[in-house]
Amino acid sequence: MSLKDFIKDKIFLTLLLLFGIATIEIFLIPYPFGSFVKMYIPLIIMFLYFLGLLIEYFTKRRFYKGLYNILDDLDEKYLITEIIKTPSFIEGTILKSLLEQINKSMVENVNKYKFKQEDYKEYIELWIHEVKIPIAASKMIIENNKNSTTKSIDEELTKVENYIEQALFYARSSAVEKDYYIKKILLKDIVNDSIKKNKNSLIHEKVSINIHDLETEVNTDSKWVGFILGQVIQNSIKYKKQESNLEIEIYSKKGKENVILYIKDNGIGIKKEEIAKVFDKGFTGTNGRLVGKKSTGIGLYLCKNLCNKLGTKIELNSVQGKGTEIQIIFPKGSYIDMK
Repeated sequence: MSLKDFIKDKIFLTLLLLFGIATIEIFLIPYPFGSFVKMYIPLIIMFLYFLGLLIEYFTKRRFYKGLYNILDDLDEKYLITEIIKTPSFIEGTILKSLLEQINKSMVENVNKYKFKQEDYKEYIELWIHEVKIPIAASKMIIENNKNSTTKSIDEELTKVENYIEQALFYARSSAVEKDYYIKKILLKDIVNDSIKKNKNSLIHEKVSINIHDLETEVNTDSKWVGFILGQVIQNSIKYKKQESNLEIEIYSKKGKENVILYIKDNGIGIKKEEIAKVFDKGFTGTNGRLVGKKSTGIGLYLCKNLCNKLGTKIELNSVQGKGTEIQIIFPKGSYIDMK
């Protein structure tokens, strides 16, 4: 709040004061007061008036400037009402009261939508668990009636299962901290479980798997990392070269501050200008628009989101036409950065 703006705001009140002083001077003309008295009265009135304005200006300026400074420092600006003190002037008190009422209304509204979201999330999770039952039954029927047709149906059901699992983890990704268990896990066990889970797709596509140097322990949640690894493997299968067999190499390296899990493939790769966007939600890129790929742009976004929640990092390097390398970086120690 500048002094110029403050004075402009008080211009009407100042004009009224000047009119009042002029009126007093007119009424004093018939009376035998000396010139000193006639000058002293308007001067003292104006002095006290402008002194009062200055005190009011600096009081309000200090309050509003402090308010702006607090807002600049706050990441969650809606907490401003919990920090600011009740000011000494009436407008500030009214403003604080209004902010508190607005904040209360906002919190109630957010909680209402949060409850709706939680209710919808519970429904999605319940629906996912329910739909898994007929899929499992279908797979049992296929197992007992193996032929070329049922084999093709089984492959499609596996894809459905993968999409259902992706939906389940997406629904839970907003509250990973409620659904994870950090402990020492051998990377070899996580990798073997992921390969076993995707064995039908790997066998069908005749994928060559080369795993080595995985006798390393990391502190993480095996279920969530297993899902991330599964998404990476499925992406490798989806974006394999048509003219050659897919090769996937999985290994780890120990560093001073971390352990890095590498997943490399010799697939079609990604354009250089698109690499920075692959973890963006809904980004499909050139590869996702290829005939038969049908990308949703959710898989890698979800992997990035889950890694952030678990305190790990995920990075991607790729050369178009040569393949893609994914790095999952596990920090050493037990520190988990919940964002």
